[in-house]
Amino acid sequence: MPSKIGERRGVSPTCKRHTSGLRLDARHIVVIMQPSRVEIRIVAGTLRGRKIATVVHDELRPTPQRVRESLFSILGNAIPGRPFFDLFAGTGVHGLESISRGGAEAVFVEADAKLVTAIDTQIKRFDLQRVATVYRADVYRWAERWIPPTVPVNLFLSPPFIDLTERYDAFLALVSTLAEKAPFESCLCVQAEDGFPTEQLPGENWDVRKYGRNVLAIWVKEEPANADEPKTTPES
Repeated sequence: MPSKIGERRGVSPTCKRHTSGLRLDARHIVVIMQPSRVEIRIVAGTLRGRKIATVVHDELRPTPQRVRESLFSILGNAIPGRPFFDLFAGTGVHGLESISRGGAEAVFVEADAKLVTAIDTQIKRFDLQRVATVYRADVYRWAERWIPPTVPVNLFLSPPFIDLTERYDAFLALVSTLAEKAPFESCLCVQAEDGFPTEQLPGENWDVRKYGRNVLAIWVKEEPANADEPKTTPES
């Protein structure tokens, strides 16, 4: 049974046990996961019940279904009609779920060639070529070149664990770049693991939810009050 630490690559230093075995190093316990084939189910919408087959291992651990259901429940009406950007896409299930629930389109960005091929296979299998695009790219470089649409978007990031530790500053800079570029009313969602310092995420008013070891942090880019609007004074 896979450890529920979200759809990211890398091993968590907070792991305590696992049925596949443990290895100790000088700093912490490291989980050794035997590769196993699983099926991930799309929860709701036009593709409800459709399954995505994948192999979970130390480098790829799909997001628990409960966390995915919670994410889309929180986003709610922000899904239909909006583009969804699935960054560090992994299996691509979040982008596929967004299309299933009425999203305008899904863009998948993933650096691993095998995962990109697998996502492309699912896009063709579900006949989604008109509304889904997958790019093999480094998310950090992609974000620098990203030209956002003029309409609000949903951005979902579930980075490899190593990015939350050894590339922490770069990851925060990535979130800042996306937050700055995204149109007003866009939603930025970060999935991390318990212990990730969400208080250091750029911006204010992040909605942080915990599901066991998994953490969801969601931020809405609100349009600032128009300082140029004339002030009205109450009548005497």
